[in-house]
Amino acid sequence: MEAVGYEENKFHGSVHTGAYNHGIGTQKTGSVIKSELNWHIFEIDWQEDKIMFAVDGEVYFTFAPDDLTDSAKWPFNQDFHLILNIAVGGSWGGVQGVDAASFEGDGQNMELDWVRVYSR
Repeated sequence: MEAVGYEENKFHGSVHTGAYNHGIGTQKTGSVIKSELNWHIFEIDWQEDKIMFAVDGEVYFTFAPDDLTDSAKWPFNQDFHLILNIAVGGSWGGVQGVDAASFEGDGQNMELDWVRVYSR
């Protein structure tokens, strides 16, 4: 799940693999428009053969590669870590520059009410 500062109210669900990534122009991403002023339930449903991205119960992107045996397309048949972070700049988020004033005062915050990880 990604959000870019200059794209207000737009959230992205992206999958990064050896075969599918922005570096080679093959990224697999879906987007949804939701108010960033409201609380939402973001979901990533990682199943044996697909990954679905949803907000407030609405699936907006499903990644289901054509070959689950190719680890460059589907490396998701092993354990992974959950990482929550705020990234600033880079080749996507920084393409329009970084607003230094947005770090004054309270700066940038990522507010979470809860995170749930479960197994089927």
